[in-house]
Amino acid sequence: MKPAPSPAAVAPAAVPTPHGPTRRPGRWGGVALMLGSGLSNQSGAAVAALAFPVLGPAGVVAVRQWVAALVLGVAGRPRLRGFTAAQWRPVLGLALVFAGMNLSLYAAIERIGLGLAVTLEFLGPLTVAVAGSRRRTNLAAALTAAVAVAVLARPTPATDYLGIGLALLAAVCWGGYILCNRAVGARLPGLEGSAAAALVSGALYLPPGVWVLREHPPTPGALGCALAAGVLSSAVPFVADLLALRRVPPHFFGVFMSVNPVFAALIGLVVLDQHLDAASWSAVAVIVAANTVVVSTAPRQEAVPAAPRQEPEVVER
Repeated sequence: MKPAPSPAAVAPAAVPTPHGPTRRPGRWGGVALMLGSGLSNQSGAAVAALAFPVLGPAGVVAVRQWVAALVLGVAGRPRLRGFTAAQWRPVLGLALVFAGMNLSLYAAIERIGLGLAVTLEFLGPLTVAVAGSRRRTNLAAALTAAVAVAVLARPTPATDYLGIGLALLAAVCWGGYILCNRAVGARLPGLEGSAAAALVSGALYLPPGVWVLREHPPTPGALGCALAAGVLSSAVPFVADLLALRRVPPHFFGVFMSVNPVFAALIGLVVLDQHLDAASWSAVAVIVAANTVVVSTAPRQEAVPAAPRQEPEVVER
């Protein structure tokens, strides 16, 4: 469960040398960090699914939100008493989509599997990127992605339309997350806005989370999986993305992270034994390709990277 990179998150350009073109140090280290971030994020979602039979998606999301609030609260250290009304409005909006995005995604994962849910969720940043573009290439990519979605949702006796709807709701929330995060980034310095939103979102989950944990006492294994999901999907990607963006351009980051649906499908297969048919695999590949085309052809200063959800002003997720 990430606005455009803040200037502090991006390393300055390397100085040209007489021996050749500019070289950015640590590029391969950045690639390794991005790979680790994507795998950690999707592994966290798979581990979370293991706790669904005991805690359900709502209970797991509550624990994850509390972990995110702790991690981002420590990292951002927001000065809440100093916020103005104009600053609180986008923070509260961000907190609401923050909470709704993860709940709808995890509920979708429970019904249609990790790979399909994450793939459909990626339509959120794709739509935001296409909406601000007039390039014919991007419009063609969006239409192609729409066809792929139709393939994923094609009527069969086993089609779970509620699960598909929940995944699409997660996509809408992700789009709203990007737009709210832009507003937060413009009104609050550093990580304060995202940290404040994480704290509010964690507070919103206190009543339902406590109720779920009381009505469905967690086993040690289920609670461990929920906590691990919070660490793998929040803490690890936050640190990895922050470090990666100091080594690679934000534009390259956005293109690379477009492969997250593939990671999700593969991890769903290995960890959860969730199998996709050939048509679904093809649709996943088409949506990944469409997202990659849109991100790679966007103006560098306006690119909308697609990445995991819960990280502060590092990348749009």
